[in-house]
Amino acid sequence: MRRIVLLALASGLAACASQPKQPAAPVDTTPLSLIPMPAQLARVPGHFRIEAGTTISTAPGDTQAKKVAAQLQGWLRQARGLTLPIVEGKGGSGSIWLHTEASVKGIEAYTLDVDGKGVRIAANDETGLFYGAVTLWQLATDPAAQNGLPGVHIVDKPRFEWRGLMLDSSRHFQSVSEIEHLLDQMAMHKLNTFHWHLTDDQGWRLQIEKYPKLTEVAACRTPVGPDIALTGGADKPYCGFYTKEEAKQVVAYAAERHITVVPEIEMPGHAQAAVAAYPKLGAGKKHAVSADWGVNTALFNVDDGTFTFLEGVLDEVMEVFPSTYIHVGGDEAAKDEWEHSASVQAKMKSLGITDEEKMQGWFVARIGDYLEKHQRRLIGWDEILDGKVPASATVMSWRGTKGAIKAANAGHDVVMAAAPTLYMDYLQSTLHDEQPGRPNVQTLQDVYNFDPVPEGISPAMASHVLGEQVTLFSEYLSTWPRVQHAAFPRIAAMAERAWSPSADWNGFLQRLPAQFSRYRSAGIMPADSAFAVTIDAAPAGNDKATVTLASQTGYGKIRYTTDGTPPTSQSPEYTAPFEVPLPSTVQAITFNGGFGLSGPRSSTIDAKSLLRRNSDQLDLCSSKLPVRVESPTLIDGVRPVYKVDIMDTCWTWKGVKLDGRYGVAISVNRLPYNYALWKDAAGIVSRKARGRDGEIEVRQDTCDGPKLTTIALSKAKGGPATLDGILPKREGTHDLCFIITGKPGPNKFWVIGDVQLR
Repeated sequence: MRRIVLLALASGLAACASQPKQPAAPVDTTPLSLIPMPAQLARVPGHFRIEAGTTISTAPGDTQAKKVAAQLQGWLRQARGLTLPIVEGKGGSGSIWLHTEASVKGIEAYTLDVDGKGVRIAANDETGLFYGAVTLWQLATDPAAQNGLPGVHIVDKPRFEWRGLMLDSSRHFQSVSEIEHLLDQMAMHKLNTFHWHLTDDQGWRLQIEKYPKLTEVAACRTPVGPDIALTGGADKPYCGFYTKEEAKQVVAYAAERHITVVPEIEMPGHAQAAVAAYPKLGAGKKHAVSADWGVNTALFNVDDGTFTFLEGVLDEVMEVFPSTYIHVGGDEAAKDEWEHSASVQAKMKSLGITDEEKMQGWFVARIGDYLEKHQRRLIGWDEILDGKVPASATVMSWRGTKGAIKAANAGHDVVMAAAPTLYMDYLQSTLHDEQPGRPNVQTLQDVYNFDPVPEGISPAMASHVLGEQVTLFSEYLSTWPRVQHAAFPRIAAMAERAWSPSADWNGFLQRLPAQFSRYRSAGIMPADSAFAVTIDAAPAGNDKATVTLASQTGYGKIRYTTDGTPPTSQSPEYTAPFEVPLPSTVQAITFNGGFGLSGPRSSTIDAKSLLRRNSDQLDLCSSKLPVRVESPTLIDGVRPVYKVDIMDTCWTWKGVKLDGRYGVAISVNRLPYNYALWKDAAGIVSRKARGRDGEIEVRQDTCDGPKLTTIALSKAKGGPATLDGILPKREGTHDLCFIITGKPGPNKFWVIGDVQLR
């Protein structure tokens, strides 16, 4: 055989030698903006221009290819304004040819070829064809395709089988159309699992016909803080649920995009909404649907009647959701009620169970057995490992990576959803215009650098890691624009790590501007936090200030103005700190060529601003439970956001240059304290207050240092106000500590907005 091949090669070479040499076709090397990056990509000669005469071709009778062809037709119509005809027959020159082919190996795998004659997409099933069509759509919406699709040979399949996103619809409710909008974007990122968090302490969102009070009672709660703006008044309940038909609509919409919907029905904890509707399911105590974030202590009891209820719920859940997996929660189940329940303790004794954690394991195992009898699999948060669970149970690791390591090494399948990195309610920058959320910043690069297979999982067990997902817990994501800001573009970073076999952060950044254009075309407003410009100013003497500009990633070019006008791509480029006279208004934008990667950021710099810090610019004295929380009421037409540790109301302004006697003006507000902290409440810092409303103490150097002044909060009269005080004469550089005395909660607490020295 080798001799025949050599003879054929020699014959071919001789034939080539007898022909005049043709110049080799050039290979386009323009970088391609594909996210996620394919597993294998090679550039080949040629371009293919999609024009009005281009056809989308499928083989006769290839129904899978024909279905994907119709989807691709719609995407290209939207992107290019052309409606390409779909024809049956082998694709020839000038066509986009989709066909199923058994020789393409791998689940969700496909091949894609582009040359001067056309496009060919092959896969062994419809899902692979779909992902090949997504890649073609990305090529067609890439600025590099202005002169035609570049020649490529792509062989692609995903790194992980579970590539997911979790949306919490319990704390805040989203419409079906908003969820479908999210599913569209998941598909274009090649994500395939939508984990739908439907029940929690703050609301039950799925219609269960057998138990109508779950939507009559448990789907409504008292509005929380800024939710009053959503409901139209503090006396109007915050309500919402999905009918079974609406949920089936979401399932069908997702399936068209090759996304599986995995429902989550929380148990045994996070059950307060259900227990509010049916008190017999709990410990006998009457509950309202919770309006507090955090860990509420209402649990399902362990009576047979409660399991009858839960099995009835699961029967209807399984009717709506055909997914293999049913998520049962299992996290943050405070055991207080079980510890004090005579019936639960008696049940434990009869089962020979010695503690409440093992009792939760028994509870989850019983539910797991029920699901197995219906050919479904249980998945739960990593707390389910604290008790004995079925061997078939899959663990979703959220408390860092320890749960994943323990589960995988024990032979359980694992999905990585590790907090804080993959939790999208954590903010992505320290910019003052970020939305409410948790201020322990998780940047775009943090998400990209997260590897779903942590050290500690033995190589033999690494195959148990099914994949990863981002989670959108919605305490602070009250509106659809806020969900978008939290998810995009961090969803793209996770999608690439879950799909692509290798990581390339710098390449990802270079491909992101084109992705931003796709987002905007789809009506998505992504966060620009990775590229937004921070403007810092410091006194320079002689009525001047030194201005320093920076962005989180350092990608692109920062351009700025000092006359208050918005920068353009022709404005001066920032290369080093510069001086401006006082007063000046500096505006800055990060550009990539002529494309603005960020919105303009502006700062008016004058003698007052150099002596002012807002709560985001102040350091918190501790990191017990920091949040950026929004005012429920408008102040000067906006709802300000305050950074605060809700367990320790104390802030520090570091490195203040003092050279005499200063006045101080501190803006404060009093906000609702809607946090259920369970045992963590014991860690709340309480400081002795003189008056009923407490005081602000300003201390020097440390929070135990000399007291410089005390300002009574009673002057604020319970609402937003600016309070004045006098600092004694000081020289040199000092830290200033601002302490609110008293104890945060139980219903209200004080926050600082900004501090102005003068």
